[in-house]
Amino acid sequence: MTRSQPRRARGTVGHAYSALNLRLALALFGLVTMTVFAVLAFWADVVWLGVVCAIFAVVAVVDLVVIQRRRAARRREEPGVRHSLFE
Repeated sequence: MTRSQPRRARGTVGHAYSALNLRLALALFGLVTMTVFAVLAFWADVVWLGVVCAIFAVVAVVDLVVIQRRRAARRREEPGVRHSLFE
């Protein structure tokens, strides 16, 4: 079972450890930005920059998966509660 917050975290259910919704928005921005930059870099024959941007895009995808798992765990722990962007 996935918990909404890691063990020994300073946050509580009332005060989240991480602003998951804000983190989700930033990870999506990073994914889109790095994907566009990777495509442009490969198109401009700057392969090393394209590879670096593609790696950052993969990191953003992994972060998105982690965030979604924590959001799902939070929904199970607090059914029916809506969270703002910063909680």
